[in-house]
Amino acid sequence: MARQHGIQSSIESTNLADLLERILDKGIVIAGDIKIRLVEVELLTLQIRLVICSVDKAKELGMDWWVANPAFSPQAPSEDLAASLTKIDERLGRLESAMAAPGA
Repeated sequence: MARQHGIQSSIESTNLADLLERILDKGIVIAGDIKIRLVEVELLTLQIRLVICSVDKAKELGMDWWVANPAFSPQAPSEDLAASLTKIDERLGRLESAMAAPGA
């Protein structure tokens, strides 16, 4: 019996690998909406769209947002990023100081 169980699990993993390969090759979209209402008044709506596919398929579909995003680019200028973070830190410091000042 143990021998058959080993054969069964290898067949199942092959099927799972084939399924995963098919999903990544063709792509799959999972969509859902969540709405929160209180006494017939809609308070919050969340629209969730999840696309699972390979990088090649995503590029084929025109979903290559990571290519132009400097945060994901290996040649992203770290100096520009550091300068932006310094500006944000300075601005945050000014805002905190203004809020802490008496009469604010």
